[in-house]
Amino acid sequence: MDKKMTKADLVSRISEKTGIERPDVQATVEAFMESVRDSLEQGNNVYLRGFGSFVIKRRAKKTGRDILKNKTIEIPAHNIPSFKPAKSFMENVKAKVSAN
Repeated sequence: MDKKMTKADLVSRISEKTGIERPDVQATVEAFMESVRDSLEQGNNVYLRGFGSFVIKRRAKKTGRDILKNKTIEIPAHNIPSFKPAKSFMENVKAKVSAN
């Protein structure tokens, strides 16, 4: 299962479905991604009803290992961006992907 969709594929698909020119769709997709990124960088989550949420998750500090130097290192607490799919979205993926 090594199927993938790139940003270019997404732009092409949206352009075909809506009839909007590819450059306009490209600009819209780029603006969407930039808006989500900017919001998360400012500490704000993004909620898209029926699709999912882009949220900031806090990772606690932990002890790790530098395998090259064989030393214990401390990884500080940090925030990471995460995507949490909506329940209906997750259920659809589970049902349709497992069927293939």
